[in-house]
Amino acid sequence: MPVRIYCPDKSARRIFRHLLLAGLGAADPESAIQRAVRIRNNSLRVGTREYDLAGFSRIVCIGAGKASGAMAAALERQFGSRLDGGLVVVNEGHAGKTKRIPLLEARHPVPDHRSERAARRMVRLLGSLTNRDLVLMVLSGGASSLLAAPAAGLTLKEKQLTTRLLLRSGATIQEINTVRKHLSGIKGGRLAGATTATVITLVLSDVPGDDPGTIGSGPMAADPSTFADAKRVLDTYGLRNRVPPAVRRHVDRGVQGRIPETPKPGEALFSRVRHHVIGNNHAVLERMAKRAKALGLRPLILTTTLSGEARDIGKLFGDLAKEMHVSGNPVKPPACLLAGGELAVTVKGKGMGGRAQEFALAAAPSIEGVPRVFVVGVGTDGTDGPTPAAGAIVDGKIISRAKEKGVNHEATLRENDSYRFFRLTGGHIVTGPTGTNVNDVYMILAL
Repeated sequence: MPVRIYCPDKSARRIFRHLLLAGLGAADPESAIQRAVRIRNNSLRVGTREYDLAGFSRIVCIGAGKASGAMAAALERQFGSRLDGGLVVVNEGHAGKTKRIPLLEARHPVPDHRSERAARRMVRLLGSLTNRDLVLMVLSGGASSLLAAPAAGLTLKEKQLTTRLLLRSGATIQEINTVRKHLSGIKGGRLAGATTATVITLVLSDVPGDDPGTIGSGPMAADPSTFADAKRVLDTYGLRNRVPPAVRRHVDRGVQGRIPETPKPGEALFSRVRHHVIGNNHAVLERMAKRAKALGLRPLILTTTLSGEARDIGKLFGDLAKEMHVSGNPVKPPACLLAGGELAVTVKGKGMGGRAQEFALAAAPSIEGVPRVFVVGVGTDGTDGPTPAAGAIVDGKIISRAKEKGVNHEATLRENDSYRFFRLTGGHIVTGPTGTNVNDVYMILAL
């Protein structure tokens, strides 16, 4: 995979490229499927569970997400002629090659008409199956947008506007998906109700904690959240009077009990559904830490559940990076501090950027003038916000370089214009689509 890192320090570029490629290798969808799924004669083993394939009439593969195409292709190689087709929805431009499983493209992060058509088609396919059939679902980050079936009384346009407002509000992915589940006809476990078949869901997790109910808005998972929770999210972020009136009425009717809730834990339909997390952010950080040690660095994994406002966490990491240089705490250079998770950006300006770039931009002032220290934010899917960059890297001279080019750091941060800042001054990390999606990686390199 070609990785372009726009950083003047050759040593830092070399080290980060090694670490990033090692981490992405741990989240490779094909390798994850091969590790998790084993077929021997008519016996299928997924994790610690075994299934007798001879007991099923048909086996189909469905799915959605940025990594779902690669996951589907890997399953095809495992199952061969046993597969009876299916339907998998991928991000536009991410379609791979499959022979038995149709791959459809749709839009991310805001759904489009293709997302809705794909969802309706998937529901029809599941409805044609019986309790003698087996469904293999491949699920990864991005599925919430790629499969979109608005609840009765709502339109796709209303869901699109609500999604845009949520994505710009600073809400966490858990909060965003709480609302999306209650505006959907398939999310929050409702897709499980579309079939009587046995369902095995293979998950490449892009959310902190690997909650099946949050990944892709949990189409096959029980949903403990409620309409009241969805209303609370809209109220908390000042969106209640900004969402379309039909959305507001729908949530209110749900709170009043006039619309059925999403299926809850313990309901009978989930007795035939199993979820298996086959890859996550933790595996990425572990592989990166191992590679860092081989490169002569002292690795420290801080957390895999990092959350909060990107600019606040960025400043914190900038302060940590400076502290590592000055005192050797919390880990003495040469060192690599690693964290994973998903930060939020409350968009108030008119610029363009993403959470990883805004994180790095916010870290820059704390390390200005500090030599051989770097702060990095990168999305494992290769896309940070609505930009072609995966993330960014800052060093102790980037603000000085920006001033030389007439770029004001504070103004670009205020306008949420991190993409423009790094495009003009350097610092972008560009990978293109990686084929996987297991959250973001945030890092300090102190050399």
